[in-house]
Amino acid sequence: MTSEVENKPVFCTESAKELVKELRASFATGKTKSYEWRLTQLNAMVKMMEEKEPQIVAALHDDLSKPELESSIYEIAMLKNSFRLAVKNMKHWMMPEKAKTSLVTFPSSAEIVSEPLGVLLVISAWNYPFLLSLDPIVGAIAAGNAIVLKPSEIAPATSLLLARLVAEYLDSSCIKVVEGAVPETAALLEQKWDKILYTGNGRVARIVMAAAAKHLTPVVMELGGKCPVIVDSDINLQVATRRIIAGKWGCNNGQACISPDYIITMKDYAQKLIDSFKCELERFYGKDPLESKDLSRIVNSNHFARLSKLLDEDKVSSKIVHGGERDKENLKITPTILLDVPRDSLIMNEEIFGPLLPVFLVDKVEDSFDVINSGTKPLAAYLFTNKKKLKEKFVATVSAGGLVINDTTVHLAEPTLPFGGVGDSGMGAYHGKFSFDAFSHKKAVLYRGFACDAFVRYPPYTRGKLGLLRALFDGSILGIIRALLGWSKA
Repeated sequence: MTSEVENKPVFCTESAKELVKELRASFATGKTKSYEWRLTQLNAMVKMMEEKEPQIVAALHDDLSKPELESSIYEIAMLKNSFRLAVKNMKHWMMPEKAKTSLVTFPSSAEIVSEPLGVLLVISAWNYPFLLSLDPIVGAIAAGNAIVLKPSEIAPATSLLLARLVAEYLDSSCIKVVEGAVPETAALLEQKWDKILYTGNGRVARIVMAAAAKHLTPVVMELGGKCPVIVDSDINLQVATRRIIAGKWGCNNGQACISPDYIITMKDYAQKLIDSFKCELERFYGKDPLESKDLSRIVNSNHFARLSKLLDEDKVSSKIVHGGERDKENLKITPTILLDVPRDSLIMNEEIFGPLLPVFLVDKVEDSFDVINSGTKPLAAYLFTNKKKLKEKFVATVSAGGLVINDTTVHLAEPTLPFGGVGDSGMGAYHGKFSFDAFSHKKAVLYRGFACDAFVRYPPYTRGKLGLLRALFDGSILGIIRALLGWSKA
C-alpha cells in the first residue's frame, strides 16, 4: 500500500493545465454535442449503477457506516431516476425553443438554441459522495459538456471507487476524475473552466468563487445553512415527529445540507413534542442508539470534535433533554435533543451538520418567521401546520432555497423542482431539466430574409423616420398608420 502511494503520480498545476487542454481538444471535435454520445454516456452510467451497486454500498459504509437502505435509496435509486429522466427527455431538451418576434424585426423568426458551455469542473461533497458527484454530471453530459469531477477526499473509499468506475464505464477522453485534497483542488482552480459547480461549505465556496472570478468563470454553489422546522400545535404529532426524524437522523445522521437544523415551537407545546420524539426515537433506534445499525457514524474525528464542542458549551450542556451519549472511538453520537437553547449559543449560530437538534421556543407560532428571517437564508425550511393562512404566510415570508409543508427533505426527490440555495445557502440550481439548463448556454438566434428592408433605420435621420420607429417599437398598428400618414403629409 505504501509503495502504491509513493508511486502515484503527483497532480500539480502543470498536470491540471494539460488535463484541461486535453479535454478542450476533445470538446473541440464536437463529439460531446451529438445526441448519440450523450445517450451512450447516460446509459453507461445506469449500467454502472446497476452492476456495481454492492461495491457502492460497501464504499459508503466504509466512509460513513451508512445503512444499506440509505445508500440504495438516497444515493443509488435517486441517481437512477436522474439518469432515466435525462434519457427520456434529453432529445426534447436539446431542441431549439421557438421565440416570438415583434414588428421591429418583421418579417423574421427566432429561436433559443441550447449549446454546451464547454469544459466543466464539479467539486463534490463527502456526505452524499455518489449522489452529489454524479447527479450534476447527469445534467452536464445531457447538455453536451466535457467534465472533470473532483470527489471529496473526506470519503476516500467512495472517491477511489468513483475514479475507477468512471474510467471503466465512461468516455475517458471527455470525462475525468481527479482524486486528492487541497493541493489537487488548488491546481484545478487555477485553470480556466467554462463553469464550476461546488457543493460544500461557505468558507471553501469563497475560495472557489475567488479563483473563478479571475477567469470570469460562472459558478453554481450548493451550500447549506441552518434549516428551520416550525411545528404548530394543530397537527398529527406522531406523523410530524416521524417525518422530522426521517429528515434529520434518517438522512446520514443529520450530515445533510437539507436536514432539519433546529425546531421552533410554542412554549406550551414543547414538552408534548419532546415526549413524542423520545417515543419515536426509541421505536426507530432502540434503547441504545449507539448500537443501532440504522444510524451513520460521524464522518471523522474533526467533525466529532466540532459537534462535541457545540454540546459542551456551558450554556448548552444543561439543555439536553434526550440523548447526548457519545462513542469517540467509533465516532458515534446518539440522536440528541436540546430544549430552550439560548439564541446566542454556538449551536444556534452555525450549521450543525450532525445528530443534534435544538428546540427554540416562541410565545406564538407567528413569531417563528422573525426568528428565521433574522439570520441568513437557509437551503431549506419546513413547516408543520394545518392552518391555511399560516402556510400562505410561510411561503410569502420565508426566503430559502426550498420550502416543504408538513414534511422534510422530500422536495429533493422531485426532479421537476429546482434544487439550489439563495444568499449564503448558495446560488444557481440543478436537478432534472434545471441541470440541463445550468450547464447550457441559451443562444438567441434571429432569422431574416432580404425582403422588406426598413429604410427608416438608415441615415439621413428625419422626424418622420423617428415617429415611425417609435410606433414600431411601441408595437401599435394604429400608431404606425398615423406615423405614415403624418409622414406623407409632411
